[in-house]
Amino acid sequence: MSTSGAVGKTWRSASTIVATKEIGYHLLKIDGYSHTKSIPCGECIRSQPFTVGSHRWRLCYYPNGYELALYKDYVCISLMLDEDVATVVYAKHVIYFAEEQASSTVNASPVDRFSSRGRSPYPKFVRWREDFENPERLRNDSVTIRCDIIVINDCRTEDTSFSSVPPCDLRQHFGDLLDSQKGADVVFEVAGETMAAHRCVLAARSSVFCAELFGSMKEGDSARVVRIEDMEADVFRDLLFFAYTGTLRATQDEDFKLQHLLVAADRYAMERLKLICEEKLCRDVEVGTVATVLALAEQHHCDNLKKACFELLCSQANMRAAMATDGFEHLRRSCPSLVDELIAMSLASQLCNTPMF
Repeated sequence: MSTSGAVGKTWRSASTIVATKEIGYHLLKIDGYSHTKSIPCGECIRSQPFTVGSHRWRLCYYPNGYELALYKDYVCISLMLDEDVATVVYAKHVIYFAEEQASSTVNASPVDRFSSRGRSPYPKFVRWREDFENPERLRNDSVTIRCDIIVINDCRTEDTSFSSVPPCDLRQHFGDLLDSQKGADVVFEVAGETMAAHRCVLAARSSVFCAELFGSMKEGDSARVVRIEDMEADVFRDLLFFAYTGTLRATQDEDFKLQHLLVAADRYAMERLKLICEEKLCRDVEVGTVATVLALAEQHHCDNLKKACFELLCSQANMRAAMATDGFEHLRRSCPSLVDELIAMSLASQLCNTPMF
């Protein structure tokens, strides 16, 4: 029998080369910039060590140039691997002024090879001194630099002959559960609105919810309505959304709302949510609201937020403007010892004619 038209089995296979990576950044504040200019050309000041991608790094700051001939009129900064390694470490990095828009070019930057205690082959941050000393950027003789780093780890090959496993969709499923209220066994009443939720989910996410829902509610008492006092409905709705998904709602980005959400997170011992709110508020501290934010930081033990407020108030002009706001009067009433500390530091700064920080 002829087999000229027979078709044999088609063998299909596929593989993928996977390069894992770890991402991080470091902020380097240069305080007292004018004094660093006394460092000789070609010499650097190193930052404190920091960790990205399981490796220890430092930033090397050259206030008078990387090399005498080539960079003598520039301010230069380079990245250094601050450890001994058996093999080469591959990394991408971009350095820029912290107040600028977050860089999206780190992925497109070239990959550098770092050996034991080695620097990047050339400075990744080189600016004319006039540009660096722009008064809009250099304030109170201080400027902050940011370095974004992508460390490329092991490269491996995976067999992908079968369909790849999709990413975890637990967040989406829990978000849908909250929206549908399917199986909800507790109802909250907040500012005249009711919201249904699941006791087990909230108890797993908050020790305060656990104590309130299982300590005070008897098993089977699912019809009970829990009244939440001293909180806006939108804030509690944002709190529930975070409890189910681990993320903020897309609309939750206004400073005023973040302040209320931080208070709610502290009330329900949701530390990660509290830290997220604190970080976002630190970025947007302004003279008009700094007194109110400082009172919030003091009352809810937010050390980083308190530090950000103090750094803004180290300027005498900012301090005077803040003292003229209604928020400062509230701060004076609620945290008098903190106001005394601020005034004492302001007076010391005037006497010494130097920045407080």
